[in-house]
Amino acid sequence: MLKNKFTNFNLECGTDEAGRGCLAGPVTAAAVILSDSFNLDLLNDSKKLSEKVREKLRPIIIEEAISFSVTHIYNVEIDEINILNASIKAMQESILKLNPLPNYIIVDGNSPLTPKGGIKNKGGKLFTDSEIELLLSIPNTSIIKGDSKYMSIAAASVLAKTYRDDYMNILHEEFPMYNWKKNKGYPTLEHRDAIRKYGVTKYHRMSFRLLPEQLTLDFRY
Repeated sequence: MLKNKFTNFNLECGTDEAGRGCLAGPVTAAAVILSDSFNLDLLNDSKKLSEKVREKLRPIIIEEAISFSVTHIYNVEIDEINILNASIKAMQESILKLNPLPNYIIVDGNSPLTPKGGIKNKGGKLFTDSEIELLLSIPNTSIIKGDSKYMSIAAASVLAKTYRDDYMNILHEEFPMYNWKKNKGYPTLEHRDAIRKYGVTKYHRMSFRLLPEQLTLDFRY
């Protein structure tokens, strides 16, 4: 059973991302603050849930959360700052959009929310000095497999996954030959076969190894 809180702080935020390993589309993060009394039996790491269950949980999370937000970091910025930095930045942006702001943050994974190299601040949204100061001032802890341990992180994982899936369904209508409605941009055999056949699109991550052999690829608008 998932735990409600990691700390005794009254506004503890959980954050997680989806789409980090995809070949196309954004990496998407969500941040969620839940009440101390929040309880949802079906809630778990989104990867362990069916699409039907995730879609059932999303409106409940949205309705009952004290605050939540979702952020897409798109492929062009991913290529510019790399996928790890993009994933962290997506979580940082999501946290800044919360109202009220949290006074503690728990992050899924083992990467710190504020890396030793500093906050990446180029491309996409540029953080103001006050936003950077705010991010640096909120205590936070990274928790390996946190999305299967704490409700707020699990809730964030469900929101990130479902919002990203919705976005990929829209992109599918523009480029149906890649079947993003099904594979969501992940490196499935079907997706890679389509890249071989049709080339790449403006939504593909060019810094990724799109094909195992990584031949020269045609660009499809």
